[in-house]
Amino acid sequence: MASILAGLLAIALWACPTWSAFAIAAPTPHSLGAIPGLSEAFVGETPELGIQGGKLFPCPSTPNCVVSQGADKDHAIAPIAYTTSREKARELLTKVLGVVPRTEIVTQQENYIRAKSTSRIMGFVDDTEFYLPEDEPVIHVRAAARLGESDLGVNRRRLEQIRFALQDLGI
Repeated sequence: MASILAGLLAIALWACPTWSAFAIAAPTPHSLGAIPGLSEAFVGETPELGIQGGKLFPCPSTPNCVVSQGADKDHAIAPIAYTTSREKARELLTKVLGVVPRTEIVTQQENYIRAKSTSRIMGFVDDTEFYLPEDEPVIHVRAAARLGESDLGVNRRRLEQIRFALQDLGI
């Protein structure tokens, strides 16, 4: 089953064009994929997310997750540094998330944002989190696929594209 899911994910990623921070596209409807009935099987349940003890939850052992706090080398990703105010960084992050294809903000708090991204064809769901601590000028990040073993690097690439978009905006 895992190899079938990995194959379907590879097909979905191949058919999904990359987005650019420089391109503004019309919003895509947040659907559960293009294959009715089948795509609902790839949504998965929302895992335990959020901030615990000043940190985002650690990644599971599977390679479909990255986190900027306390991760081993396979799951580690750098936080997003900023030189503006915390409020301006949060505002710019919200704007960037608004143009990420098939992504919607699910939770917004003063120091935390959670978004959900859905793959175009199969409807795989990834959860992406952003934590803006009061005491340091960084945005800690975590992104993980809800299902499967591997995400073929999609979550890491999405976070790096968000980082580059924010840098282009002068964060």
